[in-house]
Amino acid sequence: MRCFLIAFISLAAFAANALLLPPASHAQTTIPRLDYRERTLANGLKIYSVEDHSSPTVAIQVWYHVGSKDDPPGRSGFAHLFEHLMFKSTKHMKSEMLDRLTEDVGGVNNAFTADDVTVYYETVPSNYLETLIWAEADRLSSLNVDDPNFKSERAVVQEEFRQSVLAPPYGKLDYLLTSQKSYTTHPYKRPTIGSIEDLDAATLADVRLFHDTFYRPSNATLIIAGDFDRTQLDAWVNKYFTPIQNPNTTLPRVTIKEPARTALRRYTEYGANVPLPAVEFTYLIPPKADADIYALRVAQAILAGGESSRLYRSLVYEQQLAQSAEGSADLREDTGLFVFKTTLASGKKPDDAERAMLAEISRMQNEPVTLAELNKAKNQLVTAQLRERETNNGKALALGDAVVIQGNANRVNTDINQVQSVTAADVQRVMRKYFTEANRVVINYLSETERTAQNDSDNPTPTNNRVPDTVGNPAQTPQQRKPIVINAGVLNGKAKDKPIPTYPDEAKKAGVYGTVAVKILVDEQGNVVAARAISGPPSLRKAAEEGALHTKFSPTLLAGKPVKVSGTISFNFKPK
Repeated sequence: MRCFLIAFISLAAFAANALLLPPASHAQTTIPRLDYRERTLANGLKIYSVEDHSSPTVAIQVWYHVGSKDDPPGRSGFAHLFEHLMFKSTKHMKSEMLDRLTEDVGGVNNAFTADDVTVYYETVPSNYLETLIWAEADRLSSLNVDDPNFKSERAVVQEEFRQSVLAPPYGKLDYLLTSQKSYTTHPYKRPTIGSIEDLDAATLADVRLFHDTFYRPSNATLIIAGDFDRTQLDAWVNKYFTPIQNPNTTLPRVTIKEPARTALRRYTEYGANVPLPAVEFTYLIPPKADADIYALRVAQAILAGGESSRLYRSLVYEQQLAQSAEGSADLREDTGLFVFKTTLASGKKPDDAERAMLAEISRMQNEPVTLAELNKAKNQLVTAQLRERETNNGKALALGDAVVIQGNANRVNTDINQVQSVTAADVQRVMRKYFTEANRVVINYLSETERTAQNDSDNPTPTNNRVPDTVGNPAQTPQQRKPIVINAGVLNGKAKDKPIPTYPDEAKKAGVYGTVAVKILVDEQGNVVAARAISGPPSLRKAAEEGALHTKFSPTLLAGKPVKVSGTISFNFKPK
């Protein structure tokens, strides 16, 4: 089954276990240039290529400059829908044939949708390059956008929405509310994954118009990286892509700009299956091509990048206010978003977490970061990018991002040096410039039961007919709702098949042990479909969540029918 990715691309992400360069070193790491070549066909298709004969493989990527920001009004999710549709049948290929052309020869393929782009990529042995160039040209020029393909993939996307947004405890916050509450005007406020209602309302004519508008040569960039002959590559590209006609219709572009924030805004939102409150801050930041982004990436690494970051150490380890604290710079073609998210520890209040988060932000605004912190953050960022570029696919991703998102191919060769040039004064400057009260949105995300409790205290009425909301159906009337049943077996951790999770080596070496409690959601078949650790040593939580996802329960029946259930399961890690 294909693993489709909805990507929120951010160069602020870094490998938590990156090998660090010596912290006291001030010398910049020398980065080999990507010696790329570019050309443009008469139909507008742009081609960028990088030769690398170190392995007999080649990466092929097609970047379409269309993302969720380009979804028509009332039709959110169209860009994401086409990420799926492009793997269906064409004039010359059966549905899913691209899997056979890649996986059957030892290769891989996938795709992702972001706010600004939709990207399709493959890596195959280099002697299959011509086949993949033909396949990409074929699905650009002759995709079957018909009713059976449309309806089948619409159903797949809607189920993905249920699994990614409705089922996980914080899915609604992560996929919907963050963007909806952070942007007031720009179409970035629309969720990339779309909505069930908008997809239900879509017609085949709507979908065909979207395809004809955005899937054209002049809106595509072909990236080739790896083992190939330049002359042969040009011949294949000319053979398969040159005959594709570019339409004469206008290619629409989003010109709306998100206005600067002028005052603090607060929201309190609720979810049906939220085990612990979460507090989120968002700040508007400049586009990815802006010079301030380098300092913002370093600031993110110091303040919120992993368990050794300032925010995590303060809120989780020292004050024990939270079970997790994280932050990311969501960098986009237009106005981006810096997001801090803290999930509280049991019994803690959102106000306390908010004060602690603000204290750490204020500390970085008022005091320069230390040289050790600065070097560590830059080394982590540089190491992550170097590791990415060890693969042909990574080289192609970096080049495609520079070309399409940043609008300058040469950024692929200058970005790392720019990161290494960031100073403590640069970090302090961007912290003061962007992390202001007027530029802050605060979202408190609470359990639906807390709203119910508040309503009860405001309006003391009989509650004997109150029925809990079903996961994924918060808008139903009390007469339509069915309760979330908590199976005693789930609640007490009495599983039909409960695996022993792998004890992480690092935790074992450090002598870390204890019990981790995991909040779980179990489907009608007894499979755990969502798991989130809510207490226990941080270094053991991921292993506990993975163990929970492999746990099997007996199905729970309500009125003779299987239903979804929720509860808590515990894993005890102890030395042998």
